[in-house]
Amino acid sequence: MNGVLYSYLLQHKSISIPGLGTIFVERSPARADFPNKRLLPPRFHFGFDKYFDAPDKEFFGYLSNQKAMADYEAMRWYNEWAFDLRNQIKSNHPVTLPGVGVLKKDLSGEIIFEPHSVVNSWLDPAPATKVIHTDARHTLLVGDREINSGDMSEYLGSSSDVKYVEKESWWVYAMILAAIALIVLFFHLYKNGLELNSTGNRQRIEAR
Repeated sequence: MNGVLYSYLLQHKSISIPGLGTIFVERSPARADFPNKRLLPPRFHFGFDKYFDAPDKEFFGYLSNQKAMADYEAMRWYNEWAFDLRNQIKSNHPVTLPGVGVLKKDLSGEIIFEPHSVVNSWLDPAPATKVIHTDARHTLLVGDREINSGDMSEYLGSSSDVKYVEKESWWVYAMILAAIALIVLFFHLYKNGLELNSTGNRQRIEAR
C-alpha cells in the first residue's frame, strides 16, 4: 500500500477502496495482568468490510494535499489504483498490502481479506495493583427493595451474632439443671440423714 494511504489508514482508522470494501483498524480494550501487577495496553488489528466502499470527501482532500495535486487529479489517481487492485484480484493474483494484509479471491469468487499481525501501538504496559475496598458501599436489590450494601452487612452481622449467642448458651441451661439436681440431693440427705443406706431403697423384700 502506498505510504500516503497507509498513513491515512492509521490516522483515520479506516480507508475505503472503490469496488472492494473498507479496511479498518479495530481496537481491543486494555487488559489487566494481575499476577504480574501490570495493565496491558490496548491492541489494534485490521478488519475488512466488503459492504462499504465509498471514500468520503475528507479522504480526497487529504490525498490531494499530501500528493500536492488538485482534488480531481487525486480522485483519478486513487480510482486508477483501486481499479488495478480489483483487476489483479479478479485474475486470481492476491494483492499484498505491506504492513496491512492480503486481499484475494476465495473458492466461491468472494473477495476476502487476511490481516497481518496486530498493529504496533508503541504503548508499553503500565504498573497496576489490584485494590479491594472492603468498606465500599453500593446498592443491592433484595426482592423489590433497594438496600445499601453497608446496611446489608450490618444486618447479616447482627443475625450471625444472635445465632452465635444462642449456640453458646447451652451451658447456662446445663448449670441450672445441675443446681436443681444438687438441691434435690441436699434435701434428700437432710431429710434422711447422712447414712450410706439413706440413698437406697429401705423396703424389705422377703423371699418365698
